[in-house]
Amino acid sequence: MPDNADRTDERGPIPMFEPDFSKGGGLIPAVAQDFRTGEILMLAYVNAEAWAETLRSGRATYFSRSRNCLWQKGATSGHIQLIRNILVDCDQDAVIYQIEQVGGSACHTGHRSCFYRRLTADGHLEEINENPA
Repeated sequence: MPDNADRTDERGPIPMFEPDFSKGGGLIPAVAQDFRTGEILMLAYVNAEAWAETLRSGRATYFSRSRNCLWQKGATSGHIQLIRNILVDCDQDAVIYQIEQVGGSACHTGHRSCFYRRLTADGHLEEINENPA
């Protein structure tokens, strides 16, 4: 992994550590986890620009694969994610953002977590959190 300690861009210094974006076509998975409860709230993807913006701003910034652009969680809804800690996996190609979810829901459906359904033994989905945040 290259040492980015002395690099800068138009917004300032580039963080020293950078995950390995090369394996996933420039994207890595980022799990958002409630830093207090450990609850998994969502899964999204991060590119190098989103990673740098997350570290600079302290707010979770992701790369939208459907819109092909950066999006800071909560920019339109107000349901922002404040970074409290970042865990990096052993291969340095996936991260867990331990966040403080501000504004209730992490999911665009209005649920606190995007993982509000489970697969039943007979292969159907059942809602496990019936009350949106």
